Amino acid sequence: MRGRHLDTYSMYKRGIRDYIHANDKEQDSVRFLNGVSKDIGNPSWKRSLRHVLVATLSSFLFGYHLGVVNETLESISHDLGFHGNTMAEGLVVSTCLGGAFVGSLFSGLIADGVGRRRAFQLCALPMLIGSAMSAISKNLWGMLLGRLFVGTGMGIGPPVAALYVTEVSPASVRGTYGSCTQIATCLGLMGALFIGFPAKETEGWWRVCFWVSAVPAAILVLLMEFSAESPHWLFKRGRGADAEAEFEKLLGGPYVKGAIAELSKSERGDEADTVKFSELLYGRHRKVVFIGSILYVLQQLSGSFVALLFVDKLGRKVLLIGSFSGMAVAMGIQAASASALVVSSNEVYFSVGGMLLFVLTFAMGAGPVPGVLLSEMFPGRIRAKAMSVCMAVHWVINFFVGLFFLRLLEQIGPLVLYTIFATFCLLAVIFVKKYVLETGGKSLQEIEIALFSPEE
Repeated sequence: MRGRHLDTYSMYKRGIRDYIHANDKEQDSVRFLNGVSKDIGNPSWKRSLRHVLVATLSSFLFGYHLGVVNETLESISHDLGFHGNTMAEGLVVSTCLGGAFVGSLFSGLIADGVGRRRAFQLCALPMLIGSAMSAISKNLWGMLLGRLFVGTGMGIGPPVAALYVTEVSPASVRGTYGSCTQIATCLGLMGALFIGFPAKETEGWWRVCFWVSAVPAAILVLLMEFSAESPHWLFKRGRGADAEAEFEKLLGGPYVKGAIAELSKSERGDEADTVKFSELLYGRHRKVVFIGSILYVLQQLSGSFVALLFVDKLGRKVLLIGSFSGMAVAMGIQAASASALVVSSNEVYFSVGGMLLFVLTFAMGAGPVPGVLLSEMFPGRIRAKAMSVCMAVHWVINFFVGLFFLRLLEQIGPLVLYTIFATFCLLAVIFVKKYVLETGGKSLQEIEIALFSPEE
């Protein structure tokens, strides 16, 4: 059965290659870019929007679970008997980050194994279970176990969301749609903040806050049943006819042949092979994986709506350079506020101004753009697993920054610490200028061709 399936797939690929070859010989052939024909314009953004919005529910949950303990931690510690134990309180916050690291390691295997839609549903499952465990917990260990489960789902969600949005969006709005995941994360954080407000006055309200998160998780599971599967994943699995059907749903009938042709152009005959993690670290793809990992490292060590409006107009690289430059200035202001150069009466203005500038410039580029950029840079064959590696690096650095920030602030002081952060921001500007490829407006196949020469 499997042999007949692969034979059919091979015949399908040969037919597509013959179609491309014939078109290449014609002088008046129409050039398609990721389903975009220059003669018939761009596909309608409305077709793929609803599928993208469903996917951003995973980012909303990600933000919600990051922020759900901000307002509730004090009442949780009182009710579960560890009030005043800063180590225990820190574990409640950071245990989900450890779970996220584990989840991110397996996200690529899951996304490639069962598809993007099922991966979303699987990421919602531990969030549902973990939220329930936290809501009914009677002691610290029950809470930590629940947070660990939630963190596993949090680790699976972001890389799968980045993959899915990139693979179902037309090239003309891919960056804008990618920024929607960052906005959804911010909305999740805000939602957790507002829902958690009564926690200090209302006994047991923190349990309600955990139960509430089950609603968007259940909606995500349900709506994914009616959402499109990634045509890239379907094509890679040899399901060409299904990929065509999904492209028609996402782009419209006139763009299907061009989109399939572009996918076939990037075919190198090895899509069915298993990608080993060693290939990502030592093989021909090590450079892009290195770039992706370093971008996440610099994002964390450097400390949304603007990105939504301009990511497709100005480009990813411009936004990253502007964002990291602004963050360097912001950290410089923060450092200056702690120095002898600023009189004590003006210190608070410098400090608050620097922090506001940092948040603004981070949301402009360094926050949303890496997820968009990396899911575009990685070839389809390694995209899921490479994203999981980069997200694992992200979670490791995130964990240690959160763990040591207050201790470093206490031991070396804000002047030195913020100067270090400003230095990493400047290093990020240099790194982006030297290594990062501009991907805006290009099809995924064009990006792959630009990054990898045929002889590699």
